[in-house]
Amino acid sequence: MMKKTPKYTPKTSSSNVAEKALFLINDDYNTFDHVIDCLVAICDHDPIQAEQCAVLVHYKGSCEIAIGKTEDLIPLQEDLSLYGLDVEIL
Repeated sequence: MMKKTPKYTPKTSSSNVAEKALFLINDDYNTFDHVIDCLVAICDHDPIQAEQCAVLVHYKGSCEIAIGKTEDLIPLQEDLSLYGLDVEIL
């Protein structure tokens, strides 16, 4: 009998706290350039990485843009929201 493994296992740090992910959600009002500029300035993405995220969001609906502890992701979420981006911590 084969043992089934769960499809999703949260990543844990050395303090045994599950890491979360910050997702950028597609919208109909932000331009590619605005999204790229925000990802570079706020999330420290390089321009190519930011462009790839913008394209993924456009075609797939969302993209994981950061991983970490909730308390580390909240400031990123707040800053990106201030610039009109739709982001969610999951």
